[in-house]
Amino acid sequence: MATVVKSFAIQGVDGYTVDIESKVRDGQPMISIIGMGDVAVKEAGDRIQSAIDESGYVFPKKRVIISLAPGDKKKRGSHFDLAMAIGVLQEGENIAAKELNQYGFIGELSLDGSLRACCGILPMILAAKKNGIKKVIIPQANIGEAKLVHGIETLGFTDLTEVIRYLEGKQAFLEKPEIIAEDSLFAERTLDFSDVKGQEDVIEAALLAAAGGHNMLMIGEPGCGKTMIAQRISTILPEMSEEECLEVTKIYSISGLLSNGHSLVKNRPFRAPHHNASLNALIGGGVNAMPGEVSLAHNGVLFLDELAEFSRKTLDALRQPVEDKKVSVARVNGEHTYPANFMFVTAMNPCPCGYYPSSKCRCTDYEIIKYRGKISGPIMDRIDIQKEVHPVNFFEMENKTMSYSSLELRKRVEAARKIQQERYSLEEGINCNAQMTTSLIKKYCEMEADSLDLLKETSEKYGYSARVIHKLLRLARTSADLDGAEKIRFQDTKKVISCRDLDESNSKMMVVK
Repeated sequence: MATVVKSFAIQGVDGYTVDIESKVRDGQPMISIIGMGDVAVKEAGDRIQSAIDESGYVFPKKRVIISLAPGDKKKRGSHFDLAMAIGVLQEGENIAAKELNQYGFIGELSLDGSLRACCGILPMILAAKKNGIKKVIIPQANIGEAKLVHGIETLGFTDLTEVIRYLEGKQAFLEKPEIIAEDSLFAERTLDFSDVKGQEDVIEAALLAAAGGHNMLMIGEPGCGKTMIAQRISTILPEMSEEECLEVTKIYSISGLLSNGHSLVKNRPFRAPHHNASLNALIGGGVNAMPGEVSLAHNGVLFLDELAEFSRKTLDALRQPVEDKKVSVARVNGEHTYPANFMFVTAMNPCPCGYYPSSKCRCTDYEIIKYRGKISGPIMDRIDIQKEVHPVNFFEMENKTMSYSSLELRKRVEAARKIQQERYSLEEGINCNAQMTTSLIKKYCEMEADSLDLLKETSEKYGYSARVIHKLLRLARTSADLDGAEKIRFQDTKKVISCRDLDESNSKMMVVK
């Protein structure tokens, strides 16, 4: 009967149990690893053989067969090494490990038998807990991340010899000092809105976007402060809950972006991919279907600067994740689903030269419309706030003393979000105003008479569709929440209409055929 040792694999953002079956048979010395493993799995044979020899044990001089079950799922990574080594030694009667069925094993072996840190520890430990495994043996370098999961015992070791001696009962487990790295993944918390001066209208729009989870586009000439404002939006978003922190940490763990010793990601992500980023880099994919930028920005901000420079195909691929808050990556070996609940913030120039409508602009209306037409209508429909950012005079700006700090703005955002959480407490999947359905808009967006009249007048002027009107109502609801108002007031409607600058700008242009 084969020796079975439990390890884990990852599919999407979740882990599942893998049974490592080892069998030693008479025959020519060789090792066969089966079970749809990738190159790293296939190369494990040489690693475990060298690690066993260097650790003072004897690798069986027979035919060794290792099977990773279930055999119909693709498995990747080098973290199966430790489980394979334990299984081979136990099957070859070189060790006498006790109660192997109570343990799970994760860890890559170096040629000298030491244990290397692995990616994806957090979802694998969660899978172990879900499947009733009591103890998991992991590399000491990953212990900080593993300790985030409560209700399961995680044991950190530095090499194969320590693990074997512990399993045989020859050595007690000695817990080593835990080294936890600071959450330095997102340094944007050091940035502050107090650095931004002379853009009060745009800051108010950013506040509105953060308070309701709305998507935002800033359009203005180079150097007017678009990127500066975008980089600070994550600093005014509410602090993440423990559940949100775990979700983000899982994604970064799978992607291999957590440093050794790093535990919980506490700051909201801010991702700003370059405009030459590929479709797979942005959405996710590749050979191993890894998370893309939309998933790395989960519970945070995805900022696309120079929006018009992104390829049309890449931008159109954002439709699903922006709308559904998740992304599905289909591959031959299966479909992987990753969360993608992010705030979509973008920036672009108003025209090809970048200086419309100033006197420095030499672009025709046709060229401007063609340039803006690079952004498809379905993408623009998913952006609630479309705000023009005007340049400020440097010398006048330096004399300004009034500014908004991120702390002050975050307090207002948190108060508005609290109102929304209470409002939608019984609504599944709805956490903020931006996610309101049509039925919820009818239920919660009650308007005062003068506010409704203003919305009708503006709608007739610009020919708004029902979808745009719904967006304005969601924004107006957020504006009212910021002031704790029960109904949508005239000033709320006026404010959100001022956040649709492109409607007025585009209406002034005439294409000459």
